[in-house]
Amino acid sequence: MNRTPLYPRVRRSTEGKRLHGRIIAAALALVLVLPMYDTLAAETPKRGGTLIFVVASYPPSFDGHREFTFAMLHPTRPFYSVLIRVNPENPSSPTDFVGDLAVEVPGPTDGGRKYTFRLHKNARFWDGEPVTARDVVASFNKIIFPPPGVKSVRKAFYSMVEKVYAENEHAVTFELKYASSAFIPALANPYNYVYSATKLAEDMHWYEKNILGSGPFIFTQGKVGAFIEGRRNPDYHHEGMPYLDGFRAVFDNQQASRVEAIRKNQAMIEFRGFPPRSRDILIRALGDQITVQESDWSSYLLVVPNHRVKPFDDPRVRRALSLALDRWGGSSHLSRIAVVKAVGGTVFPGHPLAATKEELQKISGYWPDLEKSRAEARRLLREAGVPDGFSFRFNMRPVDQPYKIVGAWLISQWRTIGLDAEMWVQPTKPFFKTLRGRGDFEVSIDWHTSAVVNPILDISKFISNDRSDFNFANYKDRVLDDLFDKMDRTADVAEQRRLMRQFEKRALDEQAHMLVTHWWYRIVPHRSIVRGWKVGPSHYIPQDLANVWLAE
Repeated sequence: MNRTPLYPRVRRSTEGKRLHGRIIAAALALVLVLPMYDTLAAETPKRGGTLIFVVASYPPSFDGHREFTFAMLHPTRPFYSVLIRVNPENPSSPTDFVGDLAVEVPGPTDGGRKYTFRLHKNARFWDGEPVTARDVVASFNKIIFPPPGVKSVRKAFYSMVEKVYAENEHAVTFELKYASSAFIPALANPYNYVYSATKLAEDMHWYEKNILGSGPFIFTQGKVGAFIEGRRNPDYHHEGMPYLDGFRAVFDNQQASRVEAIRKNQAMIEFRGFPPRSRDILIRALGDQITVQESDWSSYLLVVPNHRVKPFDDPRVRRALSLALDRWGGSSHLSRIAVVKAVGGTVFPGHPLAATKEELQKISGYWPDLEKSRAEARRLLREAGVPDGFSFRFNMRPVDQPYKIVGAWLISQWRTIGLDAEMWVQPTKPFFKTLRGRGDFEVSIDWHTSAVVNPILDISKFISNDRSDFNFANYKDRVLDDLFDKMDRTADVAEQRRLMRQFEKRALDEQAHMLVTHWWYRIVPHRSIVRGWKVGPSHYIPQDLANVWLAE
């Protein structure tokens, strides 16, 4: 039996000056991160030490190609290499991409329809086998063209790809059906782990339960539901990295105990983020021993009505679910207790393709007149034959922030139109099985996070489920498919924006296929000794930990 404690003791940092009073502490939360990182930019990274971080949930599997949860990525990303990635030194940029296994990010040829990537020649899997073009091709064929019985939740991101092949042992070519500005950001997705072609040939499901990569760290041990550990890869193909001796990811589904672990110096960071109150608790307790990084978050919660189950096969009922929600008032309330904030549609708020407030308010469920919205919701339910007090189960992920908190708010909102929802909280693995496997749920919570803000591909979640493994609402909508294809094939931003408004009107209003609630807001308090990591709008990047180091 493994008796290794979940939270080993870590050496405490030097006691800093204590801040006086809550006013100073609250002010520190707003200003600490930028001055600190301006100062640290000139520091020389130190080698050594073990980074201990907490993760709210244990992964349903270890396969990056089929999963879409941080619970899988945070503890396993350090074990893998990808072809290209978002620049870890500039994670907030939607256009700054650098090579990982690729030496560099090439420009296209053949009118924008062909990209050839040269690979590092010194990359190796831990079993000693070199990483070659064969491995990259096998991995992307699994992602883009998965065989029957193999799930790839991002295959719709690559609808522009015609084929992938090896030019030689150290060069891979992607040929596109048409030029697409969405291709490079899609290729940089952090879930695109490069796997061993030999292992995939033996068993396409091998990586669901096993770990073997070529990343900055080597898997050493783990305990289901408890922890995963890795040590420095001495043969990592990026010279001089990683700086850490190793890392330990500790799984803990209780937010209060994760916050306490950081307060007691049993852990140093949770990469996903905490709500405002937890940030303030840590600042009051630790003063300048804590650093806070904050960012708008390219993630939102979704309500998914199952189109195969009555009465949710009726768009009137789905529209009623949306019309009941006070999104504008909810933003003010929920942002004080949960990691959500902005009201938006399917596009990251503030992006050139995002709807303005005036455009959003033309969509049902976003109307400024809440009384009018709820009256219309009750009318639609009566017209659809749904009795007052109708009850249903709301499939819920077992994570407080923001799932269960927003879930409780949703249930209270639906009660105003005569619907009685019961929160059905399952452990992580059964939750995912219900959402994407059995197809017999009534309504479920879901979410979407773009690792790289890429609006055209982000909306692939809403296209037909025979084109997107990411659509769990179980419907086909060829109108949305056609709008998606048109957006993907044009580089004209004005035309993309016009088509996006049509897409949102149909997806969120006329059919109400799925309901966007609120966009998230990311708050990451961490021990100030953690250096080299920079917050971005996605909690999926930069997570290979190669750049991270400890100041003591």
